[in-house]
Amino acid sequence: MNKIVREFEDLQNSQTALIQKIGKIEVDNMNGLNDANLEKTLGTMHGKIAENLDSITEIFSYFESKRDEYAEKNGAAIAALEAAAAIEAAKAAN
Repeated sequence: MNKIVREFEDLQNSQTALIQKIGKIEVDNMNGLNDANLEKTLGTMHGKIAENLDSITEIFSYFESKRDEYAEKNGAAIAALEAAAAIEAAKAAN
């Protein structure tokens, strides 16, 4: 579950970076080129990526809460598994 949460977080960061890059190109276009087609296309792209980011943020929050609920309900079992894995790792190292 933690791996999936990290992947959603990475996806969220990637989408944010795309929005920032498109915004930079939009500003560059406004500061000299003023290409109408570029303005329209970038605006459309910006909107779609922003919608994707909203969806990713929503599912990320949902899955993060599911992970936390699972950890809360199964904390003792998770701790026991982690302890057993640590013991096995220590044995393997010797």
